[in-house]
Amino acid sequence: MARAFLFVLDSFGVGGAPDAAAYGDEGANTLGHIAEFCAAGAGDRAGLRSGPLSLPNMSELGLLHIARAACGQFPAGVPLPEKVYGIYGAASEISRGKDTPSGHWEIAGTPVSFDWGYFPTEGDAFPPGLIEALCREGDIPGILGNCHASGTDIIARFGEEHIRTGKPICYTSSDSVFQVAAHEVHFGLDRLLAFCRTARALLDSYNIGRVIARPFIGQSGSTFQRTGNRRDFSVLPPEPTLLDRLVEHRRHVHAVGKIGDIFAHQGISRLIKANGNETLMDASLSAIDEAEDGDLVFTNFVDFDMIYGHRRDVPGYAAALEAFDARLAEVHKKLKPGDLVVLTADHGCDPTWRGTDHTRERVPIIAYGPGIRSRSIGVRRTFADIGESIARHLGIPAGAHGRSFL
Repeated sequence: MARAFLFVLDSFGVGGAPDAAAYGDEGANTLGHIAEFCAAGAGDRAGLRSGPLSLPNMSELGLLHIARAACGQFPAGVPLPEKVYGIYGAASEISRGKDTPSGHWEIAGTPVSFDWGYFPTEGDAFPPGLIEALCREGDIPGILGNCHASGTDIIARFGEEHIRTGKPICYTSSDSVFQVAAHEVHFGLDRLLAFCRTARALLDSYNIGRVIARPFIGQSGSTFQRTGNRRDFSVLPPEPTLLDRLVEHRRHVHAVGKIGDIFAHQGISRLIKANGNETLMDASLSAIDEAEDGDLVFTNFVDFDMIYGHRRDVPGYAAALEAFDARLAEVHKKLKPGDLVVLTADHGCDPTWRGTDHTRERVPIIAYGPGIRSRSIGVRRTFADIGESIARHLGIPAGAHGRSFL
């Protein structure tokens, strides 16, 4: 039995990216700063968590040693384990961006070697010609927003006007992305998804990586809430990924959460929708039970990034990490001889950093399973080493961009 389970803790960077300064992120460190804040009491929240960051399972799998390799120091206040089990290391990103598709595609063996298109940070974000085409082909009376913004903030600002006028709320960020927020009832979820498909076609010429549908409910700025019906419309990866190669060799890829959207539904055997880290873990555990020899279960745990990182919520991020760490015991119990679990991330989103955007960081690599020998693999040149290690474990030919650490 050779199966693989790849879990991406969305945005869980460990600092130390060698090119962080080029992205304005020199010194960013998601894990390190969360631990530092928790050790100082700034990670406490009544009824949620208190005290130093506690990640006993990931610490025993090498997380603290990964942090030291990535940025030169152990996370503050987190006890060192007596022994480390499994394979542990960090990886730098070689793709030209710190966005979700670039990180995931590189993890799957396909780095992004081209430059994404971005919208200006000052003034109107979108050119008049694009807005005109969106209104004409999307059959809308106009748009609201037209700026860089946080999703929750812009919905609070424009949500009521959106309901009155029927104009969707369109905004962007430092990523290569065009986001559309609209009310599930007043505007309609199907209409929102159709509009995003129209936008996706129009934005191809701008080389924009993703169009994201952000549905919400509620009736006022104080009651608006985004729902779990988010949908990402990504461009196709520039060449076949690990997922395509597995399907070509008659293996099954079980895509949990937003993995299908990130890969434009290419190289996916089975799509498993789930929303929220707890539900995503439940779905992953079920997929582990159903996975057969040669299969890959691939999950993105989005809450770390979407709910806590972008909102700069240190206590929330810390509590989510501790909850995930506790549930790893359930994963351990389901493993069979020949199984491989890999924990990693796609970029950083330091909740102590300025702004609300992703941060350029190295990511952790934790790999373990029955019979896996404990060892350090140091700092890898590219995330693609993760995909090539899984390819080797599952017995398919190597790709062009990474080297297996197995």
